[in-house]
Amino acid sequence: MIPHDSIVALATPSGAGAIAVIRISGQDAIAIGNSVFKSIKNKELTTQKTHTLHLGHIMDGSKTLDEVLVSIFKGPNSYTGENTIEISCHGSTYIQQQIIQLLLRKGCRMADPGEFTLRAFLNGKLDLSQAEAVADLISSDNEASHQIAMQQMRGGFSNEIAKLREELLNFASLIELELDFAEEDVEFADRTQFHELLNRIEFVLKRLIDSFAVGNVIKNGIPVAIVGEPNVGKSTLLNALLNEERAIVSEIAGTTRDTIEDELVIGGIGFRFIDTAGIRETEDVVESIGIRKTFEKIEQAQVVVFLFDSSEFKVSGLKLKVELEKIKNQFPLKPLVIIGNKADKLEESEIGNLKAEIPEIVLISAKEKLGVEDLKNQLLSFVNTGALRNNETIVTNTRHYDSLLKALDEIQKVKFGLETNLSSDLMALDIKEALYQFGMITGQVTNDELLGNIFANFCIGK
Repeated sequence: MIPHDSIVALATPSGAGAIAVIRISGQDAIAIGNSVFKSIKNKELTTQKTHTLHLGHIMDGSKTLDEVLVSIFKGPNSYTGENTIEISCHGSTYIQQQIIQLLLRKGCRMADPGEFTLRAFLNGKLDLSQAEAVADLISSDNEASHQIAMQQMRGGFSNEIAKLREELLNFASLIELELDFAEEDVEFADRTQFHELLNRIEFVLKRLIDSFAVGNVIKNGIPVAIVGEPNVGKSTLLNALLNEERAIVSEIAGTTRDTIEDELVIGGIGFRFIDTAGIRETEDVVESIGIRKTFEKIEQAQVVVFLFDSSEFKVSGLKLKVELEKIKNQFPLKPLVIIGNKADKLEESEIGNLKAEIPEIVLISAKEKLGVEDLKNQLLSFVNTGALRNNETIVTNTRHYDSLLKALDEIQKVKFGLETNLSSDLMALDIKEALYQFGMITGQVTNDELLGNIFANFCIGK
């Protein structure tokens, strides 16, 4: 059921600022706004055109609360599809609360989390995947996650799904028609064309499912564990990457006894760097706990950076190779970047020997900040940004990913049924289930519990 009452909420962050925006949406939103607004030109808000701005004062009886600008958006040409006004007032928290309390007394109620966007969905202004993209857009903190959210909010993902669903629905209708004429044993659906459609849907679904691996790390940031023996420069490298003194640096081995995390955007992609405790045999109870946490962080990381002191390679080269093999064997599927630190202390011949022994090595000097850009480029190469550059649809939402997996499973069942001459009535059941999963993504199929879970994660004013 689409609600018709009027809701109010602060649309800007809470707290003091230069201005604040209070949003009202609902059938009586403009009338309620008009009841507390006195235009400097004696205009009535109820008679004004949509998408206009009006200067005046918010009045609580004879008391003036603030001088404001009121924006009018008449439904259906508004974000929610309903009559909407936005009051731009001064950013005092006292003024904000006084105006909101006044509007509540005039007949508004406080909006629930995400209720403005929920109403936009219920009124057909957005489909469900676009509505979810609004939350992603608000929380985006780097170029890549912003680009994906914008592409989805504009309908890139839902348009692709809707097109597949429509084509499948057409064939489903023909299959259902065959069931009505079962005694005549006729076929309305061209099986060859249907097989081609299923192949195309399967291809698109697999591409979208595969994109989730990239989309998920772009949305949440790519965790990178910096590991190695004590005192090889892990904390110095973290500070060099972040360009600030984030971690304690000391000549004393074993200084880092817990993990330190911070984020950095490289080429529009968010990376979450984790400086870990040095790996070594130790009797120190606290340090040993830190080392255990190091291996836990390697388990959680998408990329592992193994750092060693290149100036000590002559002495500890064999031990180093043993440590590298240990990490490779324990985490065979994780990309491993091997970094030789303190390269500013090496002779040309030593550099040549190192590259011959470890061809994939990246040589840097964290202290002098040499080679740090090469490391950043190496890390960026692990992210498949081709789809991002080509503006292809990238799935970032776990709910969408789950529905895509289920839809693919049903499409493969339909395909198998077609290839084995399964009866039309059984094949129709699998087609209906695939259509259901497509509808779950865009909101053509939904329920109150699903909507509650999705919009509960929104901020109040959105």
